[in-house]
Amino acid sequence: MISQVSTSTDITFSAEQIKAVRTHIKEMWKTLSRDRSHILEAAKDSKLDHKPGSCWPVYISGREKVEEVEQSIREVMSDEEFRQIEVRVLPLEIEQISEHGLLYLPGDYVVPGGRFNELYGWDSYFIQLGLLVDGEIEKAKSLVAQLIYEIEHYGTILNANRTYMLTRSQPPFLSQMVLDIFHCTQDHEWLRSVLAAVQNHYFYWTVPPHLNQTTGLSHYHAFGEGPAPEVLASERDEAGRTHYDRVKNYYRKFKIEDYDINLYYDRDNDCLTPLFYKGDRTMRESGLDPTNRFGPFSADIIHYAPVCLNVLLYKMEQDIIEINNILGYKDAARYWENHAARRRELVDQFLWDEEAGLYFDYNFRTSSRRCYEYLSTFYPLWAGMASEQQAKRVMENLHKFEAPGGLLVSNHVSGNQWDAPLGWAPLFYLAVEGMRRYGYHEDADRVTRKFLKMVIQEFEETGHLWEKYDVENCASDVSGEIHFGYSSNEVGFGWTNGVVAALLDRMEKNTAQS
Repeated sequence: MISQVSTSTDITFSAEQIKAVRTHIKEMWKTLSRDRSHILEAAKDSKLDHKPGSCWPVYISGREKVEEVEQSIREVMSDEEFRQIEVRVLPLEIEQISEHGLLYLPGDYVVPGGRFNELYGWDSYFIQLGLLVDGEIEKAKSLVAQLIYEIEHYGTILNANRTYMLTRSQPPFLSQMVLDIFHCTQDHEWLRSVLAAVQNHYFYWTVPPHLNQTTGLSHYHAFGEGPAPEVLASERDEAGRTHYDRVKNYYRKFKIEDYDINLYYDRDNDCLTPLFYKGDRTMRESGLDPTNRFGPFSADIIHYAPVCLNVLLYKMEQDIIEINNILGYKDAARYWENHAARRRELVDQFLWDEEAGLYFDYNFRTSSRRCYEYLSTFYPLWAGMASEQQAKRVMENLHKFEAPGGLLVSNHVSGNQWDAPLGWAPLFYLAVEGMRRYGYHEDADRVTRKFLKMVIQEFEETGHLWEKYDVENCASDVSGEIHFGYSSNEVGFGWTNGVVAALLDRMEKNTAQS
């Protein structure tokens, strides 16, 4: 046991402080876990209107033996609990769903917390980081198993396992999750059993409509039309205005120069267009809901090849190479090496800005990069995709993102939660790991100290780890900064728990070695 972890001359964490946070995180894995015995708890959804006394729908894939699944649910629930849900077979067409509800998953998973009471796609990677640090290997394996179940029964890894999210996925981290588990277990048969699902998920992102054939790069593209149901029901302000009402008000008042406003707003009829709602749903597939990274409210995201997604696909290609080599499939590994090499060339061609020394998203409609400085510029460092010179140039821009509480997600204040002055654990983790990969350990240590100081300080004051933080003011009270989307800050919180556990684990190991 370390009596004290000294991280700099002015920031020191006591063993008691670290133990309190780590104990809290380990306890939260139980609190945030869901399985069949928790299906009523999981079925309850604060993001939709629900008639008091009515049953909560639970949908089961038609590929399942529905009666057997229903019986297995009955066996782990009391009669009173079972009467509060209604088991239904998922219709073949999404349009046939008359009432939204939970999508059944057979095993254990971990939810983020707060209003997010379901399994989320990219949250799961950062949650898994903490599970593995805490030795919860079986829970981590089950988490991956549920994501693979979604691929096999619902078409892809979903934004979350609710019927209204059947039309969109989230940033792909599955291959890295698989390898992280394999490195813990060395289970070759398990690795072989999940390879096909990993490849299937990769191809989801690399064929139309997610593939932009002009650039050869991929982009986010949600299916479904019209307003997102959960936004209409839950993203309201004190005056009762929905997120969409506030967007329309913004369009009325301000001149938009980032994109052709006529694509997204019908001024004569004062209504958002079908293409706006397509962009809004697609923005939610990106996980960055919302930000002005792709113009106000990211409505124009449908026309962008983004840095984050294409780097993640490169990482998937590299991971699939590693998996094939582990399993002895050398010819297959060479096939994927060609894919990875080509994507790296395309990212350098379209997304790297030599003059700025940053990676920017590429608008294939206007054939131009959008020079919106965003923390995603560190993704290529995390994936090992940048050259040494590119990494050096990115690091020369670190000061644009560094803040008292770690790293800003962007240096633009837009009133959206995925912009300044906020910071988020997932993007922070990827940026710091990218710095370390290229040898910038002092910078990584410095910003990590700042982030952990803020998190520990807020934990001691509030008793919680939070979804997001104001990293300028080192605070978890962020409601005054957010004017679009939802302004709450959720407790729990899965990905913050996972990232903090991973950061503390690395800090303790580095201290022990020094």
